[in-house]
Amino acid sequence: MYIYNVTSNIAESVHEEWLKWMQETHIPEILATGKFTNARIIKVLVEEEMGGVTYSVQYTANNKEDLNKYYDEHAEELRGKVLKKFADSIVSFRTELEIISDH
Repeated sequence: MYIYNVTSNIAESVHEEWLKWMQETHIPEILATGKFTNARIIKVLVEEEMGGVTYSVQYTANNKEDLNKYYDEHAEELRGKVLKKFADSIVSFRTELEIISDH
């Protein structure tokens, strides 16, 4: 299994709005692509020098093929929605993680 991880720092002024929008709109849209089995929002417990609040949003895919299909078919459009709504208030980076084992 793979995790598509998006770590974002959100300005405190829009933090609550972003969190609600992620839970009610953005994550459901990503899950509706059928490429991920679940998603979780994790608050990063670190004080950033630049301020803001940092979160890791993790989407679980069954395989690399599903993740690649997400990139090819949906990622640009869905990333665009985030940037349109929170352009000057968010900084994000993305990583891929492979689950080796669960215990």
